[in-house]
Amino acid sequence: MIALLTRDMRLAVRAGGGFGLGLAFFLIVVVLVPFGVGPQSALLSKIAPGILWLGALLACLLSLDRIFALDHEDGSLDLLATSPLPMEGIVSVKALAHWLTTGLPLVLAAPVLGVLLNLPVQGFGWVLVSLALGTPALSVIGTFGAALTVGLKRGGLLLSLLVLPLYVPTLIFGAEVARRGAEGMALTTPLALLAGITCGTIALLPFASAAVLRVNLR
Repeated sequence: MIALLTRDMRLAVRAGGGFGLGLAFFLIVVVLVPFGVGPQSALLSKIAPGILWLGALLACLLSLDRIFALDHEDGSLDLLATSPLPMEGIVSVKALAHWLTTGLPLVLAAPVLGVLLNLPVQGFGWVLVSLALGTPALSVIGTFGAALTVGLKRGGLLLSLLVLPLYVPTLIFGAEVARRGAEGMALTTPLALLAGITCGTIALLPFASAAVLRVNLR
């Protein structure tokens, strides 16, 4: 499993679909928002947590179709399916590799980019916490969507349509944690719900993704 994780991370970096593309898109979103909203510091400060979360979510979408597509094209996925590793373990490693190459860089970059949106000082830490807690759910849900569309021609658009509705609860509670933290409000409830979503997806979706892959590979 460690060898598979290392391989996927190297392929993500070499293929250009890892942290570089996601970070570039994240930066573009954050830079363009002030141009569209205008030089209104109070408004930018208010919407900054939501913009950071939305940018991170859309950046995660960019590399979802590469989770299984490349392995399916060169036959590696068939070899992995017949290997001693359980399919659930393979799916979990794929999701972890996606988070390490896409989600983690976004988490680390969000506080820095928050400066461009005039994010309140007390909100930097909570933006980091909410993204660190919520982005693993985005990767696991995205892996499930990638398993559903593996082998389909031009499945990238279908993958986005399938995954986006599943992302909505994570987006709502993640942005709410960041917003309440920036405003100094109580955030126990949205933080607990965000943690529950992440723990639930990590516990359940690898089994669903493995079942879907078995069906698609028959």
